[in-house]
Amino acid sequence: MINNKFKIFAMNFGSTSTKVALFEDKEPVFESKVEHDPGMIQKLPSVMDQKDMRMEGIKKLLEDSGQTLEDCDAIVARCGGTGPIHGGTYEVNDVLVKRLLDPTKHHHNADLGGVMAQELANEFNCRAFFVDSPETDELQPLARITGFKDYYKEASTHTLNQKAVCRYYAEKIGKDYSDLNLVVSHIGGGVSVSAHRKGKIVDSTNLIRGDGPMAPTRSGEIQAIHILDLAYSGKWEKKDLERRITHGGGLMDHLGTADVLEIKQRIANGDTYARYVYDGMIYQIGKYIGMMGAVLEGKVDAIILTGGITRDTYLTDKLTKMCGYLAPVEVIAGEFEMEALAAGAYRVLSGQEKAREYKEDFSYTSLETILKNY
Repeated sequence: MINNKFKIFAMNFGSTSTKVALFEDKEPVFESKVEHDPGMIQKLPSVMDQKDMRMEGIKKLLEDSGQTLEDCDAIVARCGGTGPIHGGTYEVNDVLVKRLLDPTKHHHNADLGGVMAQELANEFNCRAFFVDSPETDELQPLARITGFKDYYKEASTHTLNQKAVCRYYAEKIGKDYSDLNLVVSHIGGGVSVSAHRKGKIVDSTNLIRGDGPMAPTRSGEIQAIHILDLAYSGKWEKKDLERRITHGGGLMDHLGTADVLEIKQRIANGDTYARYVYDGMIYQIGKYIGMMGAVLEGKVDAIILTGGITRDTYLTDKLTKMCGYLAPVEVIAGEFEMEALAAGAYRVLSGQEKAREYKEDFSYTSLETILKNY
């Protein structure tokens, strides 16, 4: 603790970069980003093999910037790979790290979070946390059922940023997040739309599984028969089709770019197809916002639009016109993941919340438990 303020170091792992920030309580005092060599990353066999390279980059950045992790009260990271868990701030423990290091599992960049947070916390003798895992699963029973009895819906969304803007909005209007019903759409490289009832995400699109509206680089929902046609056409390997759905769909597939500024310039230059595609994405987002309003039975306190693309007033004005009948539309443009990480750690350090204990027990998403809770 410095000057009676908690010193918190936050990390957020991208595909070829690592965002870092030092906070005193919830206020950032240093923010930067480590750029990693994409060629070197491609040569490494797995995500976890990036750990030493990323750690070296972080420590060099801190040293070059005159920063130190001495006297840190907490290391906090965005962390995936948790499996379905409830939202909140969790203490990183050996159970989590063992799961993250399991070589039989498919790893995402965010899975480095728990492993590297624990390593730094051990080195600097402080606590390690993660906050609102992207695999946070608070879905209500009816949100889980699909038309196939052997598949039930899995949760994966922009949990960290969505819950952060909900808390920000609640504080702004003098209420508690747990007292509000909110529909939130994160609109960035990926797009998600969720229904938040009294502090829990009770239904949501799953951007990892190809669910929901199309996005700059994701296909979104495609009629199942069309996917079958592609899969059995003989032109696609599974991994290539999966990549088209998750990384090469949406605006990228239609227009050859995911850069909204470039697309807006094309529209300004009279490109009718670019306008049609961009408007189509907006239309689909609005449609899913309406669906989540129905999930909340029309009792919606606000619709929150967030993410980098919501800086575009053309998009937010169209969504407001389309969905404003449901509830007031609040635009909180940008991404606030670093602030959300620090705030989650601060709530625990300051005694406002108790850190959750991570357990590898996902029985609450089993059909037996779903029916028990229904």
